[in-house]
Amino acid sequence: MTSNGRRLRVLQIGKYFAPSRGGIESHLRDLCMELRKSVDLKVIVANDSWRREAASIEGIDVLRLPRAMTLASAPICPAMIGSIRREKADIVHLHLPNPAAAIACLLARPAGALVITWHSDIVRQRRLVRLYRPLERLLLRRCAAIVATSPAYIASSQVLTRYADRCHLIPFGISAEQFAENLVDHSMVRELRQRFGPRIILSVGRLVHYKGIKFLIRAMSKVDAKLVIIGEGPLRVELEREATSNGASGRVVFLGEIDDNLINYYHASDVFALPSCERSEAFGIVQLEAMACGIPVVNTRIDTGVPYVSQDGVTGFTVPPRSSDEMAAALNRLLDNPELREKMGRAGRARAVNEFGIAEMAAQTLDLYRSVVGTEKSMRVRTGAASVTRDHARASIGEDAPAQQQALRASRD
Repeated sequence: MTSNGRRLRVLQIGKYFAPSRGGIESHLRDLCMELRKSVDLKVIVANDSWRREAASIEGIDVLRLPRAMTLASAPICPAMIGSIRREKADIVHLHLPNPAAAIACLLARPAGALVITWHSDIVRQRRLVRLYRPLERLLLRRCAAIVATSPAYIASSQVLTRYADRCHLIPFGISAEQFAENLVDHSMVRELRQRFGPRIILSVGRLVHYKGIKFLIRAMSKVDAKLVIIGEGPLRVELEREATSNGASGRVVFLGEIDDNLINYYHASDVFALPSCERSEAFGIVQLEAMACGIPVVNTRIDTGVPYVSQDGVTGFTVPPRSSDEMAAALNRLLDNPELREKMGRAGRARAVNEFGIAEMAAQTLDLYRSVVGTEKSMRVRTGAASVTRDHARASIGEDAPAQQQALRASRD
């Protein structure tokens, strides 16, 4: 609530929205599902075509803007500037990286306080980054708060270290109840075990460079199990060739996108693997999904939130990135030891439920909104009072009173 008893008006700005898949999209949907209970909420994102569509999705007002083109994975929506400017929000919450939306926010100059969730640094598009960086710095100087999702990312990001005083740690959260045992289709789990078992490794994510899937595929030449990969992306053909050339084609299955029943694939699996190899993998929400299902995780020691989510030796094992040999050793250790799998699986579910709950994430975000709005109003009141005092002083003295003008300037300083 605001000071006058009105619910906060919050505008969320992302790339896309559900049912579009992706880490940012999943987080944005989950966050909005919780926040809608406490604030007046609207979401502005890109459409996947040159169409403007407004809809209510699970009680969330979503405006999809016409996409003119995509540049370096960022949708370009010319209508975004005007759409942001027309919204009278108390909080404008921007999810980055999304350079086009960031520039639109700069040009729109919304009246509400700007909050940014820093999902990831921009890692690959280095030429474009050099052009975009000055605008990014201007945006970050204007924002009231930056949400970072892990201590490691604040410490390791060359951008966030410059604005550490504005960073607030709010880890991503999930609804662990959505992955609970009572929601499992046990007949489907048995079918999946018969189809892929008896030893199943699951990996879920887009088939892109930073996911490091090729290193996981290479590890499979030393692992007696079936690797089930869920997800699509530009590297699928290349990764299929990788499996064939490494003699692992019979052990690797590409299922593409699975929109429904993903929970059953988690529960049918013995181990979950996240072999990410670059900073673009800032958190790895899919780890939380696996942990919520009681599945131990093998992840990589990159300098982001990935090893912060699933802890080495507690909820699974963490290995060096790009090391197929160590990845294979960790997978074999878990596959060969059912008691260890069960122990780490229980620890993972407890961690997902107790430390990464979606309700806690939303509550911390709402507390940040209220703090930011309170600070912004206080600053406006002080600035307004100072302006009134200066105007009154100017009216009381003449423009030809140098000594008094000098005293007034000194009082302002």
